[in-house]
Amino acid sequence: MKKALLALALALVSVFTLVACGEKTYEIAMVTDSGGIDDKSFNQGTWEGIKEYAIENDKSYKYYKPSEVSDAAYLAAIDLAVQGGAKIVITPGFLFETAIYAAQTTYPDVKFVLIDGEPHTADYSTYKTEENTLNVLFDEHEVGFFAGYALVYGGYTNLGFFGGMSVPAVQRFGIGWVAGAYYAADELDVALTFTADHYTYLGSFAPTPEAQTTATAWYNAGVSVIFAAAGGAGSSAMLAAEEGSNKWVVGVDKDQSGDSDAVITSALKGVGEAAIAALTDYYDGNWDGGRTISLGAAEGGVSLPADFSRFGANAAAVEAAYEAVFAKVVAGTIVVPTNDKASLAAFLTTLGVDNAALVAKAEPAPAE
Repeated sequence: MKKALLALALALVSVFTLVACGEKTYEIAMVTDSGGIDDKSFNQGTWEGIKEYAIENDKSYKYYKPSEVSDAAYLAAIDLAVQGGAKIVITPGFLFETAIYAAQTTYPDVKFVLIDGEPHTADYSTYKTEENTLNVLFDEHEVGFFAGYALVYGGYTNLGFFGGMSVPAVQRFGIGWVAGAYYAADELDVALTFTADHYTYLGSFAPTPEAQTTATAWYNAGVSVIFAAAGGAGSSAMLAAEEGSNKWVVGVDKDQSGDSDAVITSALKGVGEAAIAALTDYYDGNWDGGRTISLGAAEGGVSLPADFSRFGANAAAVEAAYEAVFAKVVAGTIVVPTNDKASLAAFLTTLGVDNAALVAKAEPAPAE
C-alpha cells in the first residue's frame, strides 16, 4: 500500500512538474557569450534592447548563460532555450559562429540572430547562412575613426589601444582609432604620439589585474587616453585611469560614461537597436533571413554619444568637428580603412605618415 501511495505521489509530482514547465515558456531568448548581461558592454547592450522590445510588446523573454566558453556549451544553452519555448534566439558575439552554423539546421523552425559574426564550420572551410538566420555586422572601423578624431580635436595626442581579442571586429575598432587620430592630427597640424608599445590585444574580454597594471604603466609613461575595445576588460583601464590625473578611457559598444568618470566618450554600436529591429521584423511578419547586413554610420549603426561635456572647454569644438567628419564618412568623402594593415598603411601614406610598427600591431600575424 505504501509503495502504491509513493508511486502515485511521484506520478502527481511529475504531472505537476510538466504542467508548470508547460506554462513557463519564453518566446525570445538570448544566449550570452563569455560575458554576462551586466558586462556593461556588448552582452548588456543586446540584452537591454531585447528587454525593451519584449516589455513594450508583451513578449516573454529570458537569457541563458552557457556553462563555459565552448561550442558544445553554446549549443547546450541554445537547446535549453528552444526546449523552453524560444521562437527566436539572439546570440551576441563572434564566439557563436560555429554553434549557429550547427543550430540553424538542427532547429529549422527557430529564427536566429547572430550579432557580430557569420556561421561557419570550426575549421572555417565552409560558411553558410540558412534562411532562418540573420547576421548583423557593424562598421567598427568608422566609429573607431570618430573616436580617434574626436580625442585629438579635444587636445589629446598621446594615445593607446586595448583590444580584447584579435578578431576582425576588434581589429576594425583599432584600425579606425589609429586612422581617425592621424587624420585629425593632419588637419590640425599637431604631433601625435602613438607607439606600437601602446597597442595591444589582451587575449580576453574579462577584467584582470594584469590589464589594470598594463594600463597604469601606459598612463605613467604619458599616455593620456586608452581606447578599450575589450568588453568587460575595459573596466581595468577605467580603474587605472581613475587613479591618475587627466587620464581617460574611450568606452565601447554602449555608452559607458555611467560606469566611470574616466570615460570621456564611447564608440557606440547599435547592438540593442539591431536586436529590436530584428525582433520587430520577425513579429511583424517581415523576417528576411539567409543574409548578412552591415550597419555603419550611414545606417545609424555606429556613432559617438551626444554628450561631449567631458571634453570640458573643448566640448563645443569637438562636437562640431565630429558632426562634420561624421557627415563626410556618411557621404563617402572619407573612406575609413577596415580590418587589414594594408588598407591602414595606405590611408596613413596619404597623410604622409609612416608608422610601420603600429600598423603591424593593428593586424597581428595569426601566430601572435
